[in-house]
Amino acid sequence: MSYSYKILDMSGKKVGDQKMSKDLFSDEAINEGLVHEYVVMYLSNQRQSTAHTKTRGEIQRSGRKLYRQKGTGSARVGDAGSPIRRKWWVVRGPRNTRNWTKNMNSKMKHKALRSALSLKAKSETLFGLSDLALSEIKTKTVADGLKNLNLHEKKTLFVLPETSETATKSIRNIEKATFTTSAKLNPYDLMSHKNILFVWDAFEKVETRLW
Repeated sequence: MSYSYKILDMSGKKVGDQKMSKDLFSDEAINEGLVHEYVVMYLSNQRQSTAHTKTRGEIQRSGRKLYRQKGTGSARVGDAGSPIRRKWWVVRGPRNTRNWTKNMNSKMKHKALRSALSLKAKSETLFGLSDLALSEIKTKTVADGLKNLNLHEKKTLFVLPETSETATKSIRNIEKATFTTSAKLNPYDLMSHKNILFVWDAFEKVETRLW
């Protein structure tokens, strides 16, 4: 089964339908496990190793044995830097040298993107926008357009054909709207937003990437 999506204008009126390539987007192209793998990789690569604990060699303490071995009626205790004592070194604690980076080859990334787009089309949350129609930076124009499209209550991702200062500055202050370009679109962006709105020929540029 192949998919298509609605093309709308800023007033919310349906302009037409756009068929998606059957060779790229179909039920057979959906691989949810691969999409999950990409999302895990993406989030892992955003992670920074900021948590850091000191080892025994990095703390300042006396090496003197605190109590004698026997006769105190308490457990045997070594020096003051023992990890069982408060505020001293931690056994197997987190270190800022850990590398969280994960990799995925280009072929798998393309398949994950095709799967994510197919899932969005299947759930009918992927739309086309005939024209953003912005002659100047105007947040209200975009906000009103989202209301006309009935997409203002859920997280919506604008996919622009290319970087546009007028468009990005008009979108960035809307609470539930974000933006990206067709060249940077990835499965995480798609799956982390409820609605996907391709502006003008942005979808065709994504298709070109996937061939």
